[in-house]
Amino acid sequence: MAAAPLPVRDGLGPDRVRMPVEGAARTVLEFLLDEYPDEDWHVRIAARELVDEHGRHVDELTRFQPGRFVYFYREPPPETPVPFPVEVLYRGDGLVVVDKPHFLSTIPRGAHIRETVTVRLRRDLDLPDLVPVHRLDRMTAGVLLCTSDPVLRRPYQALFEQQRVCKVYEAIAGYRPELEFPRTVRTRIVKRHGELTATQVPGEPNSETLIELVEHRGGRARYRLYPRTGRTHQLRLHLMSLDVPIEGDNFYPEFVRRAPGQFTDPLQLLARTLEFVDPVSGTVRRFDSAQELSW
Repeated sequence: MAAAPLPVRDGLGPDRVRMPVEGAARTVLEFLLDEYPDEDWHVRIAARELVDEHGRHVDELTRFQPGRFVYFYREPPPETPVPFPVEVLYRGDGLVVVDKPHFLSTIPRGAHIRETVTVRLRRDLDLPDLVPVHRLDRMTAGVLLCTSDPVLRRPYQALFEQQRVCKVYEAIAGYRPELEFPRTVRTRIVKRHGELTATQVPGEPNSETLIELVEHRGGRARYRLYPRTGRTHQLRLHLMSLDVPIEGDNFYPEFVRRAPGQFTDPLQLLARTLEFVDPVSGTVRRFDSAQELSW
């Protein structure tokens, strides 16, 4: 995808709207006023913040352009601030490695736009091209790798796609003395569009995790997990399949909606370590989280 013709502002890139191939509107403004009447298009035009896909400013007389895009800034709805910082573990060579806190989304999506790692870092570090090259879900804390140079994005994304990254997680969950460790769990995980949770179903396994027992105290245990694949909620589901669900998990075994602004009882899952051979320099890189789970 070509770069947007408006720059990132306060950590956020512009939105865009595609004009239909067929339409009765005579001007871009007429189309926008008809399709999105609640937006103040006149203000955007006066501020020269409505442009076409070539970066040319759109005014009241700009002719309707079938099939083309227009770009503009949109203020997202207010969000409850996540009261935890994003700690930078490493910055250099076009990389930014951070220690993501619980409750903070990786990328802008849905109700979480400004309160995301991506937007915070772009704004606070003045790195408009920063993007994560993999994801941690909102409730998981730990090491997250980002690039700040678009040229480097693809080589580092390929590391994760080709499973050339050693990922080590820690989790606090229940303890069952009859279970033997280490053990490898393989299941088939299905995540259906529009559903919040994933499901383990019969069939050829498409997910694999090596699980080690580190220590236990009474009915609780600390585990070290080595995911070989990266399915949605894989680690949560694999521990649940052993009847030892992760503490603080409001998705499994039963989904319980959290109240907005509730930042207590986090999921006890931490991305502890990332280790890989750097695709640019050829050196071995390792990054470790400084966070600790509630043990």
